[in-house]
Amino acid sequence: MRVALAADHAGWDMKQTLAAVLQSPEYQIVDLSVAPPNPDDDYPDSAEALGSAVRDGDAERGILICGSGVGASVAVNKIRGVRGGLCHDHYSAHQSVEHDDANVLVLGSRIVGIEVAKELAATFLRARFSGEARHVRRLAKVKALEQKF
Repeated sequence: MRVALAADHAGWDMKQTLAAVLQSPEYQIVDLSVAPPNPDDDYPDSAEALGSAVRDGDAERGILICGSGVGASVAVNKIRGVRGGLCHDHYSAHQSVEHDDANVLVLGSRIVGIEVAKELAATFLRARFSGEARHVRRLAKVKALEQKF
């Protein structure tokens, strides 16, 4: 699976660690962050780069990191076809994919520690959309909202 990673300056260290930990035959990491990090690295820029990669099929999933995760989550969800879930716990990390077909995990580096972030990333990447009728129906409604507004 091709996995895009991106972060602003606040998420840089966490992104670097996750990139190293996730690199394996199972995952091909696509690092979209600009180096070196500086305070002018704004989360909307990281969100646009990562969201575009997921939308365009350059990556199957993405992991986006900023300080709280909130700004990055708001920004990445503005990109049509991207469904980003801000997750701080194990359940949300897998449920966002299983029920909502999330394709981006958003993390707050100032909210979760690196060990939790590693677990959340692994959980998110292993999860698969259930395809249950109720979730397909709800996802269709979400996609209709994207076309409407």
